[in-house]
Amino acid sequence: MNIREQQERWECEHLSPYASKSIDSMGRDREEEDCDLRTAYQRDRDKILHSKSFRRLKHKTQVFLSPEGDHYRTRLTHTLEVAQIARTVARALRMNEDLTEAIALGHDLGHTPFGHAGESALNHICAEGFSHCEQSVRVVELLEKKGAGLNLTKEVRDGILNHRTVGNPSTLEGQIVRIADKIAYINHDIDDAIRGQILKETDIPREYSQILGDTVKVRLDRMVHDVVQNSLEQPKISMSREVEAGMMGLRQFMFKNVYTNYRAKSEEGKAKKMITELYAYYMDNPDVLPEEYQYLMRVRGQSEERTVCDYIAGMTDGYSIAVFKNIFVPRSWKL
Repeated sequence: MNIREQQERWECEHLSPYASKSIDSMGRDREEEDCDLRTAYQRDRDKILHSKSFRRLKHKTQVFLSPEGDHYRTRLTHTLEVAQIARTVARALRMNEDLTEAIALGHDLGHTPFGHAGESALNHICAEGFSHCEQSVRVVELLEKKGAGLNLTKEVRDGILNHRTVGNPSTLEGQIVRIADKIAYINHDIDDAIRGQILKETDIPREYSQILGDTVKVRLDRMVHDVVQNSLEQPKISMSREVEAGMMGLRQFMFKNVYTNYRAKSEEGKAKKMITELYAYYMDNPDVLPEEYQYLMRVRGQSEERTVCDYIAGMTDGYSIAVFKNIFVPRSWKL
């Protein structure tokens, strides 16, 4: 019996009856030889960690566009915080921690430059629509490795696709990531908003702070403990009604006071305009797209609209600005 097989046996003997066992995975679209060290979900986690899309998250906006300071979250640090929270919950509930971590690390791979501003711009201009959840799945199924994708298990892809509020993950590990995502961004966005002097802790309505706490640390602890306490030995992952209502109320408060705040979002109009101009340019000039995207159109029969979205969505904030300047901003003439 090799190490992977020992790990698979351990999962069957020690994980919750409601946990997803690696040995019971529905598998991949293309068969791969089993690893003698790692389970299927461990391999998926490692594939995501070593992907180019994961590395690019370092240079993509979370909430604040190009903030001055080293301590504001990026899409990468958000992803790592989601993974940490999700792993804590999964371990406490005896769920499959490797599956949970793989879903968490991959859940935002399809995010555009400039966060939800870029997503909104592409969704508005592209006739086929655009959603970062669906794009994250496209990244792991198709766009990574020049059209080959990462060939992840169905459970990981399901969790990535269904991490949004209206999603319905088929595994409890996916449900954990879905809740952990909200817990993470609500609290770290409050922290960043306070750092950016958009909010003060005292601005948070008492009706929410009385339930959840009056510091980021206390709120995180309260939410995580509540998820664990309400989900122990249960066939679903949930919060108590009181804490869930407080969290969703706090989320609405953030939408009103931070996510649409004119100071925090003062540059979003420019970002949307830039994304829109780039989209129009590449739709008019699809022949200048990189070869791997030409392949998607010529060989895979993908539409120009979707291919242009794929290319722009994969850009980082800085790269999209550089490309825009190269296309639209005149350069000094010299011999």
